Amino acid sequence: MKQRIITAVIAAAVFLPIVIYGNLPFQILIYLMATVGLYELLKMHKIGPASFPAIIAFIMLWVILVPSAYITTLEDLNLNKVNVFALGVIVLLMYTVVTKNRFTFDHVGFVVITLIYVGMGFYYIAETRETGLVYVFFVLFTLWATDSGAYFVGRSLGKNKLWPEISPNKTIEGAIGGICSALIVALIFHFVTDIDLSLVKILVMSVIIAIFGQMGDLVQSAFKRYYGVKDSGTILPGHGGILDRTDSWIFVFPILHLLYLL
Repeated sequence: MKQRIITAVIAAAVFLPIVIYGNLPFQILIYLMATVGLYELLKMHKIGPASFPAIIAFIMLWVILVPSAYITTLEDLNLNKVNVFALGVIVLLMYTVVTKNRFTFDHVGFVVITLIYVGMGFYYIAETRETGLVYVFFVLFTLWATDSGAYFVGRSLGKNKLWPEISPNKTIEGAIGGICSALIVALIFHFVTDIDLSLVKILVMSVIIAIFGQMGDLVQSAFKRYYGVKDSGTILPGHGGILDRTDSWIFVFPILHLLYLL
């Protein structure tokens, strides 16, 4: 527990000021976190970080993460995100032939899904920061409240397992407690901050954040259980890897944008 607290304090001391400042330092942080997240998943699938497929995957990720404000820069270079992504997939498919199927079609599918999962998640975190700092903090505080509410309610009242095959410790009572905690955060943000959302919309958003945040956590748990690992990585002592801490983030931020709620 001591190690977890120390790591959390140090991470917060680095992360929060950069989020508040925004601009280039925040974009660099997003690139670093996404790159580590992709590395963690590739490692689970036993794709070496210095291998040809990994290098192609990292390049594709970095293109996906280019902020919308810099799209014109890509266009000036006659580049398009969709075209670059498609070209990357074609190169990976050709690589299956070059390696005589040591790198298989299944590997290509894994890389593509991983890029969408990690790339979209971190891209929309950055896009939300461009929308406004208060929205980033609203999502993050709602997710943290959901996690805390689910943990404490589940520990004290939990009896019915939510999804024992994937995460045996999570309970239905805990999930409901997480949603209730998210609603409390929504009320606080509505009445205390200058967030430009109606009461109804912010309450609806908090429920969506709580539900999909917990689903994102379960998805990452399913990944780890399938590959037989306890944590996605070791970069955060006491916490695991980047994806262990951001699994709910990279699910929620894209959902909110795709539903036109942000």
